[in-house]
Amino acid sequence: MTSETGFDPALLDRFPTSGKRPDGELEQLEKIWCAPRGWQYFAAVNNNYIGLYYVATAFLFFLLAGVLALVMRVQLAAPLQSILSPETYNQFFTMHGTVMMFLFAVPMVEAIGILLLPQMLAARDLPFPRLSAYAFWAYLVGGLAFFASLFVGLAPDGGWFMYPPLTSTAYSPGINTDFWLLGIGFIEISAIAGAVEIIVGVMRTRAPGMTLDRMPIFAWAMLVFAVMIIVAFPSVIVGTLLLELERAFNWPFFDPLRGGDPLLWQHLFWFFGHPEVYIIFLPAAGLTSMMVATIAKSELVGHRLVVMAMVGTGFLSFGVWAHHMFSVGMPRVSTSMFSAASMAVSIPAGVQLFAWIATLASGRIRWSTPALFTLGAMFIFTIGGLTGVMVAFVPFDWQAHDTYFIVAHLHYVLMGGMVFPMFAAFYFWTPMVSRRPLSESIGKWVFGLMFAGLHLAFFPMHLSGLLGMPRRVFTYLPSSPLDLLNLMSTLGAFLFASAVALFLVDLVRSFRWAPAEGSAGNTFDSGTLEWLPSGLYSTRSIPVVRSRYPLWDDPDMARHVEAGRYLLPNSATGLRETIVTSPVQAEPQYVEIMPGPSPWPFWAAVSTAVFFLSLTVQAYAVAAGAAIVMILSTMRWLWETDRPIRQQTADVGAGIMLPTYATGRDSHGWWALNILFVVMAMMLFILVFSIAYLRGVHPEGWIPTQSWWPLAAIFGLNGIAAALAVGGQALLRRWPEGARSVWFLLAIAPVALAIGTWMDASAWQAAGLAPTASGQGATTFAMIAQQATAVGFALLMGMYAIARGGRGLLVGPRSATVDVIARFMVFTALQGSIVAAASRLVAIS
Repeated sequence: MTSETGFDPALLDRFPTSGKRPDGELEQLEKIWCAPRGWQYFAAVNNNYIGLYYVATAFLFFLLAGVLALVMRVQLAAPLQSILSPETYNQFFTMHGTVMMFLFAVPMVEAIGILLLPQMLAARDLPFPRLSAYAFWAYLVGGLAFFASLFVGLAPDGGWFMYPPLTSTAYSPGINTDFWLLGIGFIEISAIAGAVEIIVGVMRTRAPGMTLDRMPIFAWAMLVFAVMIIVAFPSVIVGTLLLELERAFNWPFFDPLRGGDPLLWQHLFWFFGHPEVYIIFLPAAGLTSMMVATIAKSELVGHRLVVMAMVGTGFLSFGVWAHHMFSVGMPRVSTSMFSAASMAVSIPAGVQLFAWIATLASGRIRWSTPALFTLGAMFIFTIGGLTGVMVAFVPFDWQAHDTYFIVAHLHYVLMGGMVFPMFAAFYFWTPMVSRRPLSESIGKWVFGLMFAGLHLAFFPMHLSGLLGMPRRVFTYLPSSPLDLLNLMSTLGAFLFASAVALFLVDLVRSFRWAPAEGSAGNTFDSGTLEWLPSGLYSTRSIPVVRSRYPLWDDPDMARHVEAGRYLLPNSATGLRETIVTSPVQAEPQYVEIMPGPSPWPFWAAVSTAVFFLSLTVQAYAVAAGAAIVMILSTMRWLWETDRPIRQQTADVGAGIMLPTYATGRDSHGWWALNILFVVMAMMLFILVFSIAYLRGVHPEGWIPTQSWWPLAAIFGLNGIAAALAVGGQALLRRWPEGARSVWFLLAIAPVALAIGTWMDASAWQAAGLAPTASGQGATTFAMIAQQATAVGFALLMGMYAIARGGRGLLVGPRSATVDVIARFMVFTALQGSIVAAASRLVAIS
């Protein structure tokens, strides 16, 4: 093994150590990672609690969306029923799709990742536990408030896809659509926060020796999943913000009469929407790969091919968004290209399916409840994949588009690709978090009812669609084939619901959560690290990994881990810790001091939700107050995360000394900031695409670039800001005693950025461009607004640096806080220059 960090890999051969560990180590860990009491549950941050909170909340939204589906199926059980009015049906339909896609599917797989990944990687926790807590509370509060709009007649009614012009103020004048736009945009921010945690956790907190080739397949799936979120979700965030700006301030992004285009929304939405299907599928496929190996008691066949298939799926999924737009009149060359890509994306999914079949064939299957759900999922997903290939053919899609055939296809894909693997995972991993496993006998009844109910509910919809029944209709005329088919679908929906109800009975009867007292253990004899003996501190000592299935290859590993014979058997600094390892070879680099429980992520999340909800109902004073609370709570939360550490090194076992602090490329914070830059860069890319698209669609009436001198001035101001930020960073490194000069430079830099942004907006206003006049004005000022938002954060960062410096907390020669602030200001300067240049280049006559 070649070292990538200077660490000697031979040192890991010392483990497991021999001999008895000193008394009191376990008690020390239990005290530091103690269980919360009373109100402290709102301050808990470690994954044992946040992960389970997350899973339970996502499952709650699954149940709520399921109830809406049952009511809709009752309405459609027979023709010309009036159980729901057309308006109410549209709200139910919109909320069902929105909750299932945004509040259940993506959060559920993210929640399972937060719960399982630290145990699979043998980390004490993910690297930003407070960020996980913030993401959860934001999701819970925002999601419940969003769903509650249904009870006061304010639920959105434009479909979960919210196509303009149906969602413009002309056709949807109330605030129903605004609830969707601001609520979903806010919830997506929560998903991005979770994705940052997952990427950094998978890449930097793996157990020593767990190289990328030895990493569990679920960790690979979650890594691809999180990267896809970072790339795809900025598109829907930008889209929702643009539509809200059009509704609230009359900026015509999607109004064709003023230089906008409603198809721009479809491009932005489906650039997110189609990859989202694979965002949901890939983690479930990772869970399936893990379970298939255990079910067959055999290593996964084609492990590397499966990893390559996951990466390929993630890559290809971004080339098929117009798969949903074949009927809008795109050029034939475009439809042909997207049709080919839509068929090509099925190849990597097929690779995974055949790998599962080969694994099962190579071993001896134990017919447990997880095995039944896993095999059922493979069968159902195959049907959904075949119909997906059918609708990838443009002529067929023209016939089936907007019919119940598409409804059937979508549900087969999501049920087989996510819901059935989720239930398999519930039965498989419940013994990891519960003192008792779920019932095998009841579980088989749950599977049988669910499998039968799914086919009875959704298979007839293929026929309904081919017979011409359009989707999104609240009733239909009497017709003998459709009457029977819809009645069958309704009966199937209730049969499926009975299976879910039986599962809930089993859950109440059997589940006994006891994170501090231990669990039922490795019921299915799996070979990966999440089944090591654990407590709130995750694993008693962090093992050295030498294979993909360490518990199978080393039957004594669990005993040695429990005895503290591996790394970090105690708290080396007296605080919560985990080991940060290198991204490829997983060589130990330093000990991360982890933040403990805190109420501030909770208050930051609540105030963020109040801020967005207040904007929805136009309570701007309340929104301003919530923004202040949000900023203060966030700053208070971050205040403790970059603490000066007197202990420069720590003994992690067997005399191996590791640093307790890192900055720059070695720091896990460096990775998180780079991911944030990718999100911001994607948002800017979407805005540049939008202005270029509108120029291509409506080239007439554009105000040309008047003068280039403002661009030179903006470049100069941004360059000065970047130089000041970098200079402050270098000054602290070379002259630690000159911290006051560093504060000054970091405070002045964002002022230069602000002047440059003001100059950009003023130059366009002087040229006669207004955001309400045309698509050009709307998109130009939207880009300037993004830059102004970044500048606002830079100003807050400068104030934060001054506050920390005044308390003597900016300690040289290197400070993670200064590194983050300086690099953010440099990025903001670069973004401001791109905004100014792009808006002028597109406007060249």
